[in-house]
Amino acid sequence: MSPSRSQAMAAHRALCAAMVSGDPARLDPLLADEYTLTHMTGHVQPKTEWLGEVEAATMAYHSIRDADVVVEVHPESATVDARTHTDATIWGSRNTWRLRLRTDFAPRDDGAWVSLKTVASTW
Repeated sequence: MSPSRSQAMAAHRALCAAMVSGDPARLDPLLADEYTLTHMTGHVQPKTEWLGEVEAATMAYHSIRDADVVVEVHPESATVDARTHTDATIWGSRNTWRLRLRTDFAPRDDGAWVSLKTVASTW
């Protein structure tokens, strides 16, 4: 299935909403099994480890607001490059970070879109 810009944006919004919900059960189906989150520190965290941090609330996302979003559509995937204002408590420190969240998405066989990886950096 060839992706569309609107499908990629919908997948990005669903991922951000699930992060803010703090519910690993809501996040899990949006992420590929091999999903990784690369933090702004450079730490690469596998899906299960990150979901554990979300469940324990050592990583709690209070809000994620897009400032600017660029969507790249490829024949079998899409990349959403979003500059965000992310209000989060990470390992006890709460701040609103200007995060660039670059997320690669791909369709599953059932037509749902899943995230393959997200790389977070500051902007």
